Amino acid sequence: MIQVIIVEDVATIRNGIQMLVNGTPGFTCIGSYPSCEEFFSDLPGLEPDVILMDIGLKGMSGIEGIRKLQDLRPGTDVLVLTVYEDNEKVFDALAAGACGYLTKQTPPARLLDAIREVKEGGSPMSASIARKVVSVFRKDPVPDQKFAGSDLTHREKEVLNGLVSGKSYQTIADGLLVSLSTVRFHIKNIYRKLHVRSQTEAVSKALKNNLL
Repeated sequence: MIQVIIVEDVATIRNGIQMLVNGTPGFTCIGSYPSCEEFFSDLPGLEPDVILMDIGLKGMSGIEGIRKLQDLRPGTDVLVLTVYEDNEKVFDALAAGACGYLTKQTPPARLLDAIREVKEGGSPMSASIARKVVSVFRKDPVPDQKFAGSDLTHREKEVLNGLVSGKSYQTIADGLLVSLSTVRFHIKNIYRKLHVRSQTEAVSKALKNNLL
């Protein structure tokens, strides 16, 4: 059971996500808050797997909330879900410690898939956000001098290319005509071979070292 917390100030959106999470087998919402302040007041008694965090919150912003959360509980998995797509907020959120970034136009099925990805160590991003991240790395593709290469297989490179393109695990699986579990198996191998722990790190290393 994946335990989810929602921090979102728009009641209709917050309640809708809560219904989606609670109505899906394997998921449960253990907390739903309109502000970071209320969330942090309850945090000592909570053990979430994934936190869905809006950015444009009243009072403490979502980015400030992510920073505070990483100070209190380093490594906590936070998935941003917001309307903002400008570079500054995207990179501020990722630098603060968010492990994924989705826009609120994300379809419900993709949101659930993204929560699963986060729980399994991935860093899901909306396609438009992934393109922004990729464009920044491509402006200054400085090779990692300590990285001599990798023994990625052809299929692992195909999966990695899908991650670079911002595709979901399911979309990659459909495109390669393999199962979702097979894609997840390849991603675990990619992370191990590249010595990374997230999709963002894998994409960065792939681009800097011309692995694709």
